[in-house]
Amino acid sequence: MEKDPPTGRTARRSSTGTGGVEEHGTPHQSSDLASSPFRADRDRVSGSAFFARLGGVTQVVSPSGSGLLLHNRLTHSLKVAQVARALGENLLGDAAGRDTMNRLGGCDLDVVEGAGLAHDLGHPPFGHLGERVLDRIARQRFGLVDGFEGNAQTFRIVSSIDVRGGGGDGLDLTAAMRAALLKYPWTRLSRPDPHPRSLPVPPRGASEPEDAPETGASKFSCYSTELDDMLDCRSVFSGRLESWQQSVEASVMDTADDIAYAIHDLEDFHRVGILQHATVSTELTEWLGRCVELARIDEHALQRGIEAPGYSLESLRRRLRSKDSWIADDEAFVNAVKKVQSDLVTKLLEQPFDRSKQAEQAVAAFSGNWTRRLVEGVRVEADPTTRSGHVTLDTEQWHEVQILKFVHRRFVLQRPDLALHQRGQDRLLSKLVQALDEWLIDRSESARLPHRLRDLFEHAAAELEAVSVQDPELLGRSRSNGPVDEVPERERLERMARGRAVIDFVASLTDEQAAALLESLSGRTTQLWSDTFVL
Repeated sequence: MEKDPPTGRTARRSSTGTGGVEEHGTPHQSSDLASSPFRADRDRVSGSAFFARLGGVTQVVSPSGSGLLLHNRLTHSLKVAQVARALGENLLGDAAGRDTMNRLGGCDLDVVEGAGLAHDLGHPPFGHLGERVLDRIARQRFGLVDGFEGNAQTFRIVSSIDVRGGGGDGLDLTAAMRAALLKYPWTRLSRPDPHPRSLPVPPRGASEPEDAPETGASKFSCYSTELDDMLDCRSVFSGRLESWQQSVEASVMDTADDIAYAIHDLEDFHRVGILQHATVSTELTEWLGRCVELARIDEHALQRGIEAPGYSLESLRRRLRSKDSWIADDEAFVNAVKKVQSDLVTKLLEQPFDRSKQAEQAVAAFSGNWTRRLVEGVRVEADPTTRSGHVTLDTEQWHEVQILKFVHRRFVLQRPDLALHQRGQDRLLSKLVQALDEWLIDRSESARLPHRLRDLFEHAAAELEAVSVQDPELLGRSRSNGPVDEVPERERLERMARGRAVIDFVASLTDEQAAALLESLSGRTTQLWSDTFVL
């Protein structure tokens, strides 16, 4: 295998990376212990404070009060890194696949492992619920057209707001590692041009969300402020990949994320007794017994009876056929339901988890066997559909992942008690952002602001000022048409900088830090705010 297929893969973001030169001509002494630039990348990620904080960030429900039973974003990231490296080893073991990957830009094991470790750095407190809340606030309160997105926040962290020895912004990662974090290599609205949402069949995540038209792509990996950095690392793959395609290493990481997510959340909720044998079994069994009958029901009748056993699974089958006709197959869908019924329902859920040795062995066997099965069912595609990356699951395993994710969504995420929990988290984050913004506005308190918040505000103000001069359309303002609202430009930029700074600050907290900080700001505690782990 070529060590470094396209020229520039090992290039760092700045000229002051490993072996570089500082501004005044002094040789830069790298603190990296690894001689390989890709291993150094992985070490920089694992040594980041943003990585350490993931131990206190929600995967699905808050880990606080749950003991060590539930995965958090840190344990999830470690598993994704483990699966990504195993996927890479399998793919590189096949000569034809290895040659294809080299033509597309290469696949380095340290890169895929490092990307697995880093892929969730941008997840805010309370996981995906936190993402939705911060996105809404960013757009509606602060006028940030980019809003908030966990993947874009990850790229912002490694490119711009994390710090390391030697000065400069970000972690100064190689082009290959930065590109491997771009699961959705586009901005929300306009780059690359034409934007991939305009394709006849847009890539996953590029389309606008159905419940929020005209807001841009539902998923994206880069804010306008980091656009130059995205273009820089993507330039390495020019002529090898389309502008909207993941690098091979990003595709490996994305697939590993899907595999880990599909398995360990089910494992968690079986352990705590939320995933019940009877309800899951009824849904799968009813659909298997009535699949021909259910297929004849018109869509209106199906949605009207969606709570009836088997109806939700039939709705999934239709959605897959509509959105992923490139791989969706009715026979494979039936076989996947049978496989999940056998392995998850009969072999695992039938016996309640009682912490016995036998129960622990059953969970370990389920997790290990399914991880191995899915890892072995991955292949490289030289010319994939726009709905897939260059690395994808075989048809059989792809359908099995869809069924596993369905069980999690239907019987965990749609529970009323989880909705109640998340509505409280929504209010907490909304109030916290408001309180921090009011503090930032208060000029009499400017000398007493948290140092990190002040630094983030100054950083965001400089970034947004530069973008407003170079390409104001990226910030929602046209050179030719003038202002899009009545707010003066200076005031508008200041509001946006406050918003980006406050959201960067809040997104860097753990679940417990967010709750404790709001308690202090609200005057509901007499304790001095003393948590030193505030980024």
